This record gives sequence, structure tokens and C-alpha cells, in this order.
Amino acid sequence: MDLNLSPSQIAFRDEIRAWLSAHAPKDWQREYNALNMTGKFEFLRRWQRQCYDAGWAGVSWPKEYGGRGATLIEYAIFLEEMARARAPQFANVLGIGIIGPTIIAFGDAAQKQRFLSRILSGDDIWCQGFSEPEAGSDLASIRSEAVRDGDHFIVNAHKVWNSWGWAADYCALLTRTGSGGGKHEGLTYLLVDMHAPGVTVRPLKQMTAESEFAELYFQDVRVPAGNVLGGEGNGWKVALGTLMHERSTYGARLSVTFEQQFARMVELAREHGRDGDPVIRQRLGQLYAEIQIFRLNQWRALTRATQTGIPGPEGSFLKLFWSEMSQRLHQLAMEILGPHGMLTPESPDAPDSGEWLYGYLRSRGHTIAAGTSEIQRNIVGHNVLGLPKSY
Repeated sequence: MDLNLSPSQIAFRDEIRAWLSAHAPKDWQREYNALNMTGKFEFLRRWQRQCYDAGWAGVSWPKEYGGRGATLIEYAIFLEEMARARAPQFANVLGIGIIGPTIIAFGDAAQKQRFLSRILSGDDIWCQGFSEPEAGSDLASIRSEAVRDGDHFIVNAHKVWNSWGWAADYCALLTRTGSGGGKHEGLTYLLVDMHAPGVTVRPLKQMTAESEFAELYFQDVRVPAGNVLGGEGNGWKVALGTLMHERSTYGARLSVTFEQQFARMVELAREHGRDGDPVIRQRLGQLYAEIQIFRLNQWRALTRATQTGIPGPEGSFLKLFWSEMSQRLHQLAMEILGPHGMLTPESPDAPDSGEWLYGYLRSRGHTIAAGTSEIQRNIVGHNVLGLPKSY
């Protein structure tokens, strides 16, 4: 693994860095935090459209599908520079990051023509319909049913913890179309119109007081057979492709974000008179080491993916590591801030507009989303360390 950038990678980095310097919104967080969920989403959607018009949406997608054809390393550079510029994320983060690449990998020509460009532009927002009330971590145990009826499937399903489900135009829905064989068989991946009759969306309020997630109900929803992705009965393979994308590249942006948060925590320790506390200093030192470990392992995973052409199970290790480290980071921040850390964004005295309190509360879900820590440990143990399965 060579951590030095090539001349072409440096040129790519400088190009996106210059564009972000000229166009990324400045000091936008306080205004953003004051918006409701709909206002926040529209803010992110406008930013995505601006990036799309400039050719910076889906940079790793093939050029024929509207991307820049950037390499995986260049995509990681792009994510790092977005974080370094403190630029907003895209509204269609699931569509661009995981569902679009899944359509590129498994979709037919008509599906690619129909969906991909509108994902990049933000005209169609996507959510992911995997988890169910009784099948969260054990995804293969889903009960959502899709029954063939001529050239349609009739879908009856109940999904939960769907990020941005309340704003989505389409859902990547994992369903069961067959009952024979093992539980990993008979699954089918459908691309479902969220505006179709029979679809009900119920926002779920989180401890952050937001409703980023939603609960989805599908009652006798008719889905064209042409919306099957990857072939009927092949849903488990397609779903694994989605999950690998979900866990593999997100860390590139996070590594920079963690470094920025750490630098701010050092400042806060000084401002609140905690920099002389030997325990706080020791925990800050431990956190810095963990951030560097995460950064280097992220690049190791990217190197492997570049060599093999597909994300590997190392993505589970990264997801496990960063999600638990995020909780430790925000726990330490709250201890440094003391009572000030409990102030909400509405308070003018809240440190950093209440971002630390929000981050602390939001981090509790990091070890559940995209596969729980327990599931990630099973994957790492079996696929990386070669240990026998625990079930």
C-alpha cells in the first residue's frame, strides 16, 4: 500500500479542492440547524444539484451513466476533500452511494437509463427497504411478500428504520418471492415507486428530536416485473452488493471528520480548563491513535477493493470500528463540556451550536445502522479471520 498520491491523483485533488473553495457554502451549519427536517432536506438537495451541474455528483460512476469515471482512490479523495471543506452532504446519499452502484452492477439497460441520471441530479430520492421489525440484523429472515401476478408483483411488506424514507421517491425493497430452500433463497430485490397506491410512510422520531428515519407499509402495492433488479430469486446476492457499498467507502469522509472533531475537542478542553486533567489528556491521546488506526485501515480496504474490483469484508471491520469510536469520541466531548454539553441548538450558549449534543445522541444509532456491531463481528470473524460461524 502506497500512501503517496500519484500526479494524476494530486491533480484530481487540487481540482475538487479549488472548486469547493469557490462554491461550497461557508458557515452554513447554524442556519441549517435551525431548519426543520424538510428545510434541511431541501437545503441538501439544492447543494447536490449544484454539484451535479458542475460534474461532481457520482464521481466514481462510469461516464456513460453521468459520473466522472473516477477511480476508487479518487472517490476517497473526493470524500476527504468534501469533509475538509466542511461541505454539506448530498440529499440523495443512499441513491448515489449504494443504490445507484447496485443498479449499475445488476441492472438491465432500461433500468439504468430510467433511474441513474435522476439519482445523480436529486430529482429522484431513494431509500433502502431492508430491515423489518422481526428481521433487522438477521436480514435473510424477512417476511415481506411479493407474489407474481402476470407482469406485476403484488407486494405486502412492513419495513422499518428507513433513512429519509419520508422524502423518498423510490425504495430498494428486499422481498420474499419464494419459500423453497434456505432462508437466503427465494429473495427478490425490487425497485418500488414510493408514490404508488398502497404505500404508507410513518416518520419515526429519534432521541435527537428529528425524524430522519421512517417506517414503511406496503399493502397490495403493484410493482412492474421490469423493476426486479438482478433477476427473480437473486435478491440475496444483490442485497449483499448493496451492503458492501454501504460499508466500504463511507469511512473516507469520516476519517477527516474525526480529525476535525478531535482538533476542536482539544480546543474545548483548553477553553473549559480540562487540558490539565491527566485522565482527559490520556483519553485524548488514545482517541488520536484510534483515529489514525481507522484512517490507515480505510486506505488498506480501499487498496484491496482497487485490486479486486469489489469491496471486501474489511468494510465490516471499518464500520464496527468507526461506529464504536464515534460513541467514545462524543462521550469524551460531553465530559469535557460538562453541563454546557447538555445545551440544545436553540440555546445561544450551546457550544458549537449544539453539534456535540446532537452528535452524542445520534452516535447511539451508529452501532445499529448498516448492520449491528454484533453482526459486524460475526462477519469479520468468519470472512476475515477464518473462524467458524457462531450459528
